[in-house]
Amino acid sequence: MKKSIFTVSALIGLLTVATSFSSGEIVEGNKICSEVSDKAPKAQTYKIRYGLLSKSGTKILSGNYDVGSFIAENMTTGEVYDTYYGGGFQSVPQYYDGLPAGTYTFSAMQGQGGWVGFGTVVATVSDAQVDSDGYITVYIPIVWEE
Repeated sequence: MKKSIFTVSALIGLLTVATSFSSGEIVEGNKICSEVSDKAPKAQTYKIRYGLLSKSGTKILSGNYDVGSFIAENMTTGEVYDTYYGGGFQSVPQYYDGLPAGTYTFSAMQGQGGWVGFGTVVATVSDAQVDSDGYITVYIPIVWEE
């Protein structure tokens, strides 16, 4: 009799443990986690329009230039965002959609010809810099050209 009571108790205990780890609860647990993560706020991102600033101070938003890529490096995280084109000449303006808020060092890489050298600009990306077109326009200075 003691053996039967022990066996039944052990079986009930085993079933209780087994059902507590059922796949339904695990899925439900993931569902709850997903709902929580879906409600997390998404980081604000911004659309960047790149132009050039001539040596004489003229803002340039049209034409083709010896630019390999425009680059934005977050000064806090070190994360780099670029418009990598993979070639030499690019037309301006160039665009980058999805830059998170923060302070960045903006620059440009030389293209294949090496005919133009670029400087850097430090700027903060935030709502205050968005223009009427919905972009933050960054002008990269040309420091030398042949």
